[in-house]
Amino acid sequence: MIHAPVRFSIAAALASVDEADFRTLRDTIEISDSALSKQITLLEQAEYVKVRKAFVGKRARTWLSLTAQGRLALARHLAALRDIAAWEPEQAAEPGAGQGSEE
Repeated sequence: MIHAPVRFSIAAALASVDEADFRTLRDTIEISDSALSKQITLLEQAEYVKVRKAFVGKRARTWLSLTAQGRLALARHLAALRDIAAWEPEQAAEPGAGQGSEE
């Protein structure tokens, strides 16, 4: 779930704060309202993001936070990325080894 670039960006942005409002997150990730809403819905269904709605004056506001399950998923995904980045191919054999010899 977290591997998709936009969802990864959402999780990473929310990991550094207790809570972020929808507008701030949208502007940070540089994505449209509709695209962010769609991705937030998927993350909420996976129980990675908590959505809180309230009114400030007469305006509805939406705040988002990463759940404990979301933080764990992000940590696991980051660990997997670190493992991939640290991987170095082993030399299976010396140059020329494994090729049939002509005698």
